[in-house]
Amino acid sequence: MQEDALVFDELVSYELSRTGTAFRNSLERQMKDLELHTGQIAVLRELWEKDGLKQVTIATRLNLSAPTINKIVLGLIKLNLVARERIDNDARSTRIFLTAKGLSYKVKVEEQWRYLETTCRSAITEPERPMLLDMLARIRAKLTGIEIEVED
Repeated sequence: MQEDALVFDELVSYELSRTGTAFRNSLERQMKDLELHTGQIAVLRELWEKDGLKQVTIATRLNLSAPTINKIVLGLIKLNLVARERIDNDARSTRIFLTAKGLSYKVKVEEQWRYLETTCRSAITEPERPMLLDMLARIRAKLTGIEIEVED
């Protein structure tokens, strides 16, 4: 017996995919002048939070593969936003450090992100915002297998 055909427009996963694509495209347009791509922004954000992270730690935090992080880091090095340093006692491991230019980009990225946040928030009410954040975090946790932290 054949299952009923999916009605994609009624699927949470399909709408989430479409919304994610729309957001990513908007983010790429906003960051075009800075020559940054979505993955690079995610790596920079991790380093703005804690500089000098191991490359493998960044991969884990972002739930991305080591080769993907390596490619992103190489692009950031080319833009002179980060520098890679080998760890003395481990020839295979490297730490990534922000350059002065990379540190200065924080204000520029935040400025562009504020615009996107305003656009997103204009589509929902203020009481809906915490509910939406909670729902998205729970979906992300299910998809990644990484549990979300629950605040007391």
